Amino acid sequence: MDHVEIREAVKKLCAAFPGEYWRRMDQARAYPTEFVTALTEAGYLAALIPEEYGGAGLPLSAAAAILETVQAEGCNGAACHAQMYIMGTILRHGTPAQKETYLPKIATGELRLQAFGVTEPTSGTDTTSLRTFARREGDHYVVNGQKVWTSRAEHSDLMLLLARTTPKEETQKRTEGLSTFIVDMRAALGNGLTIRPIRTMMNHNSTEVFFDNMIVPAENLVGVEGRGFRYILDGMNAERLLIAAECIGDAKWFIEKATNYALDRKVFGRPIGQNQGVQFPIAKAYAQMRAAELMVHEGCRKFEAGENCGEEANMAKMLAAEASWAAGEACIQTHGGFGFAEEYDIERKFRETRLYQVAPISTNLILSYVAEHVLGLPRSY
Repeated sequence: MDHVEIREAVKKLCAAFPGEYWRRMDQARAYPTEFVTALTEAGYLAALIPEEYGGAGLPLSAAAAILETVQAEGCNGAACHAQMYIMGTILRHGTPAQKETYLPKIATGELRLQAFGVTEPTSGTDTTSLRTFARREGDHYVVNGQKVWTSRAEHSDLMLLLARTTPKEETQKRTEGLSTFIVDMRAALGNGLTIRPIRTMMNHNSTEVFFDNMIVPAENLVGVEGRGFRYILDGMNAERLLIAAECIGDAKWFIEKATNYALDRKVFGRPIGQNQGVQFPIAKAYAQMRAAELMVHEGCRKFEAGENCGEEANMAKMLAAEASWAAGEACIQTHGGFGFAEEYDIERKFRETRLYQVAPISTNLILSYVAEHVLGLPRSY
C-alpha cells in the first residue's frame, strides 16, 4: 500500500517543477503541458492500464500514491488525473476494437483522454435529468446539447460523453436511456463541437462545451445503448479514492509548510510554534489527515479485492477534502500575512484544494449516499 519506490520516483520528477513553474501556469491560466508530458513519458498516467495495452498494470493504491505525492510536492495533478480513471470505462465496457484502438495510444500519450462530458447547466449532479441527446441515424449518432465544467476539454483529444438516447419519459427507470460515447474531439471541433473556457478562482482549465448536430460514429458507442449511466457509475469509486488521495497530499504539503514556519518564525523572542494557539490547529489538521488517509487505504484495499467500496470511497473523499481544507486554514493562519503572498504558494494551493468539497461530488451528496445506502434512511432526493 505504501509504494515507497513509486513515491520516491514521483518526488524526483516533481522537483523539476517547483513553485515558480506553477505560479506561471496559474497567472497565465495555462495548461502545464511540460508537467503532463513528463508524467506521461514516465508512465504514471498509464498506471492503471493493463500491460497488454502498454500500461503499467498497477493497482489503484499505486495510482493513489502517485497522485498523493504529486500534491504533497506542491504540484497539481488536476491537470491530468482524469486520464487515470476515465479510461476504466473503456477498459471494462468497451469493445475489443475500442480497447485496441485507444488504450495503447492513451498509455503512450499519443492520445489524451482528459475530458469527461457529464454535468450540464440545468441538471448539475442530477445526472439522470441531463438533456444532451444522441439520435441514431444509420451508422452514426447526431448529438445536440451542452455540458458545463468539462475540465481540460481544450487539452484533450478524446472525450467520454454521457448523453440521452431514449427520452426520459419513455423509460421505466430514470437511470435508463443514457449512453456513453467516445468522442474524437480532433475531428469534431469546428464540426458541431464548440469549446468555451470558463475562468475560475483556480487554474482548473474548465470549459463549457456545445454540441450542434455533432456526428459520432456508431462504433464509438461504449457497451450497450441505454446502459451508460451504469458504466459511468462503475468508475466513480476509483475517481473518489484518487481525488481523496490528492487531498491527502495537499494536507501533507500544508502541514509540513506550517510546521516548518512555526519552528522558524520567532515573535516575542520565541518560535510561534511554541504557542498552543498556533500548534493546536496544525496538530488537529494532522489528526484529520491521518484518519482520512486510513479511509483511503481501506477503500483502495476493498477496490483491489473486488469488494464493494462505495461507503469507503465516498467517505474518504469527503473526509480528505475536509482535512486538506483544515490544513490549508492552519497553514495560512500560521503564516499570517505571508500566507497570502504568491511567492509562498500557499494561497494557490489553498484555492486549488477548496474545489474538492464541491467536485467531483459535493459533500451533501456524499452525506445523502451514506444516509441512504449505509444507514438505511429514506432517500432524500
